[in-house]
Amino acid sequence: MIKVTRLNDKIFTINSDLIEMMEETPDTVITLTGGNKFVVSESIEVLIGRIVEFRRNCFPICKEKESTKL
Repeated sequence: MIKVTRLNDKIFTINSDLIEMMEETPDTVITLTGGNKFVVSESIEVLIGRIVEFRRNCFPICKEKESTKL
């Protein structure tokens, strides 16, 4: 789950595994696999960063592999 912000500054969470598509029109619109759409204030780049961080926390082996590369 990632936190996102509606245009009215209300924060809520979305299951990032259900995101089908994100587009900037210029507001960012997140479309879920069930067809629900949410307009949020974060950019796509910020959302991708949050998704990556969430998945790293879910799968700690990814963190270990990255730290051994350094």
